[in-house]
Amino acid sequence: MHRRSRDVNSPRKVQEQDSVPGPPGVDPAYPDGGTPPSARSRHGLDWFVFCVADIQTGFGPFVAVFLTTQKWTQLDIGLVLTISGLVSLVGQIPLGAMVDAVCSIRAMAVLSLIAIGISAVVFAAWPIFPVVLASRVLHAAASCVLGLCLVSLSLGLVGPAGISARLGRNAAFASAGTGVAALTMGGLGYYVSSQAVFFLAAALVVPALTALLRIDAAEIAAAPRPREASGGSWTATIAGVLSLGRNRRLVIFCGCVVMFHLANAAMLPLAASMLTLRSSEAATVMVAAAMVVPQFTVTLLSPLVGRGAQRWGRRPFLLIGFAALVVRGACFALTGEPYFLVAIQVLDGVSAAVLGVLVPLTVSDLTRGTHFNLAQGTVGCAMGIGASFSTVMTGYVADTMGSYTAFLTLAVVAAAGLALVALVMPETRPTEAGEGRQSRG
Repeated sequence: MHRRSRDVNSPRKVQEQDSVPGPPGVDPAYPDGGTPPSARSRHGLDWFVFCVADIQTGFGPFVAVFLTTQKWTQLDIGLVLTISGLVSLVGQIPLGAMVDAVCSIRAMAVLSLIAIGISAVVFAAWPIFPVVLASRVLHAAASCVLGLCLVSLSLGLVGPAGISARLGRNAAFASAGTGVAALTMGGLGYYVSSQAVFFLAAALVVPALTALLRIDAAEIAAAPRPREASGGSWTATIAGVLSLGRNRRLVIFCGCVVMFHLANAAMLPLAASMLTLRSSEAATVMVAAAMVVPQFTVTLLSPLVGRGAQRWGRRPFLLIGFAALVVRGACFALTGEPYFLVAIQVLDGVSAAVLGVLVPLTVSDLTRGTHFNLAQGTVGCAMGIGASFSTVMTGYVADTMGSYTAFLTLAVVAAAGLALVALVMPETRPTEAGEGRQSRG
């Protein structure tokens, strides 16, 4: 299949793009004769991101709600969610290596979408333990692959020069999709049934596939495949992980990500629990508002973060994201007023906008060659580890020393992460990318 004459990870070519203006009528970002992505492909990616967010929203809290209506015990619900969570955590690295080795990212995304649709139908139609467990495992694995493919498609479509703005646009569409889906599925669950939510999630696979197929495969530049990929085995995956382990900046970034999610994951659940104890009548509405406010904030801020990170660098925005988390934890510790708690969640939107753009962007910066998806999976695993320990740590501190101390503990962890970024994490923006290039994302 014809490809544009562009290597998405070639620093030499990016540097040439900056220094060579190119002949009239040629996009200066592609002086080698290639062409920028078409509007059809860019808009296809927009709506693909939106639809994927819609689909994945159905597999959030609605899972526990539906299983509860089917007379499942909390033990069985917890067991299913735990196993699927472990698949998401442990599977990130080998699935990342697998995505690195495939020839067509778009084809892999198609298969992942179909698998998610099947898992939604099976889950809703036959809510018995072995079927539900199998569907949740299938969904967890397919979601890991789909998330990796989405970022790889973005990088292949716009290249390193446009990926910062593109990721900001992705985050905005994903947040908008999540907000729309949460309202729609919440209404559907209330007025129809919680089972209907999963049939809707399965039906949304169709527009997602339509949007995905609007992206011209010829416009997706192929990333270089790792030398280890030819092995196609655990040995190749281990060799890739060892190679990434020698990337000092990536290891430092993983540490920063662990600290962020260690401080962040349990913050809203703890605030929701405290709110329920103080005012059970208002808790449902206030918690829903506390979830919607960050989504709205992310939709507004993500494009600005993407463009700003390309202009001023990644590190200043990482500092802003961690600082917002520190202030948020301190504010939660100082007030229990429901309306203040909702207002404080604007800071969650700031952090989410920053990390949503900067995590894949920094991984792209640090893997300008091979192992991009393996690195994504490794960082995703770091996120999961931090989030898993966050809930356990916070629950213990809250039960033994109170919620005030628990929130302060989370704020201190966030402050430690902020110090790690400020003192150890280097700037990762490639110097070859140039200043002030207008993005095409």
